[in-house]
Amino acid sequence: MAEEQTTQAPAGRYRTTRLEAFSDGVLAIVITVLVLELEVPHDSELPLWEVLVDNWPSYLAYVVSFSTIGAVWFVHSVITEYLERVNSLLVRLNLLLLMVVSFLPYPTRLLAAYVGHSNSERVAAVIYGTNLLLASVLLSVLWRYAVHAGLVHPDYADADVRSLTTHLTPGVASYVAMIALGLFFPVVAVIGYFVIAVYIMVPVAAIWHRRRAHKASG
Repeated sequence: MAEEQTTQAPAGRYRTTRLEAFSDGVLAIVITVLVLELEVPHDSELPLWEVLVDNWPSYLAYVVSFSTIGAVWFVHSVITEYLERVNSLLVRLNLLLLMVVSFLPYPTRLLAAYVGHSNSERVAAVIYGTNLLLASVLLSVLWRYAVHAGLVHPDYADADVRSLTTHLTPGVASYVAMIALGLFFPVVAVIGYFVIAVYIMVPVAAIWHRRRAHKASG
């Protein structure tokens, strides 16, 4: 009976395992759907290699979207590593994040279809960037709410908590800048989105390794 009491979550709070499992499943499906958007060319009079080269916007959009979802998964994994419990509001914020990320294959396809089509590529780049911005904002909100609500494990260093908060904020501002750039140079903006994804992952990886070291030593 005593053991059962120690494993129960406080009222209104829940374990992180189901949130992690569900999120990992959704992100895995979305990242897999991206490759289904890459079409195999049929019945072209041009040599296959020329057709493949002409299809470069699809490959660019795929790489950027894959990298972005990978960055979302990486940051989300670090966040859940630091959580002691989750509550109902955090679960709802997490569902909203997953909804936004799940929408990403659609603007990815728009971008692949309309790059090189004058004004249309600007619209596609802005829609694409807005989707990425919303995902970045929701990740930041998810983490900040977890800290504010006291859901982060109290044993973890305040420096790491502040570091993760600091590294999530520039991502939001960078996406806003790239969306504005996309109005004039859509392809450059898309490449910028890839750079942002890499930029987010590198410092977060250091935080993740420190978290793992702390967990192992504990």
